[in-house]
Amino acid sequence: MTEERGRLRELARLFLRLGSTAFGGPAAHIALMRHEVVVEREWIDDREYGQLIGLANLVPGPNSTEVAMHVGRVRAGWRGLVVAGICFILPAFLLMLGLAWLYVEYGRRPRFESALAGVSAVVVVLVVQAILQLSRSSLRSVATIAVAVVALVAAIMSVHELAILVGAGLATYLVWRLRDRGASPGPSAILVMLGSAVHEVGPVVATAGPVMLAPLFLVFLEIGAVLYGSGYVLYAFLESQLVHHRHWITERQLVDAIAMGQLTPGPVFTTATFVGYLVRGVPGAIVATIGIFLPAFVFVGATDVVIRRLRDSAAFHAFLSGVVAASIALMVWVAATLADHTYVDVGTIAIGTAAATLIVLRRPHPVWLLLGGAVAGLLIPHLG
Repeated sequence: MTEERGRLRELARLFLRLGSTAFGGPAAHIALMRHEVVVEREWIDDREYGQLIGLANLVPGPNSTEVAMHVGRVRAGWRGLVVAGICFILPAFLLMLGLAWLYVEYGRRPRFESALAGVSAVVVVLVVQAILQLSRSSLRSVATIAVAVVALVAAIMSVHELAILVGAGLATYLVWRLRDRGASPGPSAILVMLGSAVHEVGPVVATAGPVMLAPLFLVFLEIGAVLYGSGYVLYAFLESQLVHHRHWITERQLVDAIAMGQLTPGPVFTTATFVGYLVRGVPGAIVATIGIFLPAFVFVGATDVVIRRLRDSAAFHAFLSGVVAASIALMVWVAATLADHTYVDVGTIAIGTAAATLIVLRRPHPVWLLLGGAVAGLLIPHLG
């Protein structure tokens, strides 16, 4: 019991700090978590961490928050799952609540664009570092490499993330079945399997309900239960459901909410906190936040049950290897997109180059790199 309490305190300290300092969106959060739990603390290795990412990608909800919950589960059981999840969400919720109050009271946004541009330049480098490390431990066969390549092409073609992940898992499962029966499919056969599997999986569609506290909770609960993909997918849902369909907020308010989500650390899904405050004040912020994050706790807990039952299943591990390969491919596409939007001038390119050089030569803690990026962003005129 004493050991478990110690582990829970450890998880609380780590994820409170990450929730307070992890800028840059889900891919950056996953990279920072990897440094903390794989490199610094050695709680798990890269292979297992890659599997946790794959499991988080398989279910709806905020991916990086779900990875945090999975890490908590591995470290301290279901209590660790809850502690890690809440501690990662709480700092961003409180900060977003304060910003929403300032926004409503004074009608303007805090302006941190230059510092954010410097941070973003470092974030891309950290994401690339995490991708390289995860690839070394997870892409170790012709099948997983082929799946990753096709998944990347599918992501570039805007195929739905769920279709890519499930298709990848089915492809590596079919390869395993064929090998188990004595056949050995070549790369071209693997590509055909993946393409066929992706073709069979369709997108997820959300619906919504009426207004006020209970319906506000239900709307965000539904979004959290069906939403796959990045924060940009969340914004598309919010625009459709809250601006156009229900008229709870204006387009301008949504743009400002998106800006706050980008400017604050922790889960991007705490944009719901800001929107909830605009709709119904503090109770609305609490209700919207609980609604959008609650499904993630349920899904990760259910995934834990599945893992324990399938832990020794070769078929499950074959399926999961494809999901992990596709997850890495999706991270590559996210990194490329981030780089395209981040390295827009000499200043951001210089900060990114400096961060990459420091990682190769000195390997400083990512938090120091992020702080350095923020300072550099403030010092360089007209950055970003």
